[in-house]
Amino acid sequence: MLVRLLYASRAVDLSEEATEAILTQSRHSNPTCGITGILCYGGGIFLQAIEGGRMAVSELYGHIQKDKRHKDVVLLHYEEIAERRFGGWTMGQVNMSRINTSILLKYAEKPELDPYSVSGQVSLALLEELMATASIIGRA
Repeated sequence: MLVRLLYASRAVDLSEEATEAILTQSRHSNPTCGITGILCYGGGIFLQAIEGGRMAVSELYGHIQKDKRHKDVVLLHYEEIAERRFGGWTMGQVNMSRINTSILLKYAEKPELDPYSVSGQVSLALLEELMATASIIGRA
């Protein structure tokens, strides 16, 4: 049974090194668990979709909730899926500096990443558009 989970959190450490450490760890451990996904980071906020088996995704989300590098972890969306949308990434990263602000304005009141102010469906649609416009780096 495949599932997709979407969550938001705030970074405790805003340094580029801290974000890179999270990505490196994800890219190393996710393939062995069958986890794929995408991470969007901007303005100190993480927006992440993770896909995989129900138990693997649940365990990973539980770990994220306890991870001291994250705070204000909020579940935005959870669903059973027939196929993966982010299957080509062990953990893709959205390059926020290359995003056209009109994409952000399409889904929010302001041209900034703020999944706390929109629905989970809107956040998922934003991630899908970012994927379609090749704004994601780090393909597996």
